[in-house]
Amino acid sequence: KKQNWIFISLHSGAKIRGRKALAPREEKEMNRTDSKISKIAMTGLFAAMSYVVFTFLQFKITLPGGDATSIHLGNAVCVLGALLLGGVYGGLGGAIGMTIGDLLDPIYVVYAPKTFILKLCIGLITGFLAHRLGKINESHDQKHILKWVLIASAGGLLFNVIFDPLVGYYYKLLILGKPAAELALVWNVTSTTINAVTSTIASVVIYMPLRSALIRSGMGLMRS
Repeated sequence: KKQNWIFISLHSGAKIRGRKALAPREEKEMNRTDSKISKIAMTGLFAAMSYVVFTFLQFKITLPGGDATSIHLGNAVCVLGALLLGGVYGGLGGAIGMTIGDLLDPIYVVYAPKTFILKLCIGLITGFLAHRLGKINESHDQKHILKWVLIASAGGLLFNVIFDPLVGYYYKLLILGKPAAELALVWNVTSTTINAVTSTIASVVIYMPLRSALIRSGMGLMRS
């Protein structure tokens, strides 16, 4: 009987210790799941914001031949999303929102695939520079954070300045022909450069106080 009691005690103790050992692991998994759910929800929010800004707060320039380009701050939402959520989620938010904007506009509908790829790339590049190289979520040095937010925003949008007109040129060459593509290229370079400068300024100006407000409120920053 004494031996049985010792065995039961040891067995019960092992089970309790096993539960205690599993608890932190389970808690970590739950936190990871909650973080993913929060990021998915925020991705939807940024998709909605980028759609609204891209669709309703843009200055459209109609070009000869029925083509068009525009000046807008949709890219700023994409960059801001990447700074707050990381490159993948932030890029997806911006890409989804602006692609929906293209799909619902008869003039831009043919450019929807191009928009999705390029805007996703803006987010991925911005997120990589800000979080992988600059590690802005791990720093408390305001100068370091500001420097890397500026570098990341400018880097992501510089990609767009180069590749949006370039990809757009070959895209239009197939659809509209050479004369229309060459005319659109000049306008696209101009509008994309203006968009990049204004979006860089807007994303930095919004992100810095928003970051401080999130930390002060106790909500904190999401893991990238």
